[in-house]
Amino acid sequence: MKSFTVDQANATLPLVRKIVADVVRQHAAWREKILELDLASSNAQAEGDHADAARLEREVQTLAREIAGFQRELDALGIELKDPRLGLVDFPGEIGGRRILLCWRMGEPEVQFWHEVDAGYSGRQPLAPSLVG
Repeated sequence: MKSFTVDQANATLPLVRKIVADVVRQHAAWREKILELDLASSNAQAEGDHADAARLEREVQTLAREIAGFQRELDALGIELKDPRLGLVDFPGEIGGRRILLCWRMGEPEVQFWHEVDAGYSGRQPLAPSLVG
C-alpha cells in the first residue's frame, strides 16, 4: 500500500480534483437515473410497457461502469474513494510511525485533515503544522 506525505497528497490534488469531480457528477446522475428507473419500473408493472425501464436500466449500468472506472483510477494512484456523493477521498499515510489516513473532500483547497484508519470521516482532525511540509 502506498503511503503519502501531506506534500505528496497535495501534489496529486490537481488530478484527484478532476477525477473526483467526475465521480460526484456521475454519481448524482446515477442516483437520479435510479429514481427514474424505480418510477418507470412501477409504471411498467401497471401498464405492461417495459421499454422505458429497460432503457433506464442500461443508462444506470453505463453510469455505474463509469463511476467504477474513476474509482479504478484513484485506486491506481493509491487513493481510496470513501464517499462518491461528497467527493471524499483518503490518502494512506503515517504519523509517528502509525498508519493513518489523510483526508480530503471536494471543495477543500488542500489536504488539511487526517483520521485514524478505523475512525472515518467523523474522526477527522486538523493536521498539526508540524505534520505539514
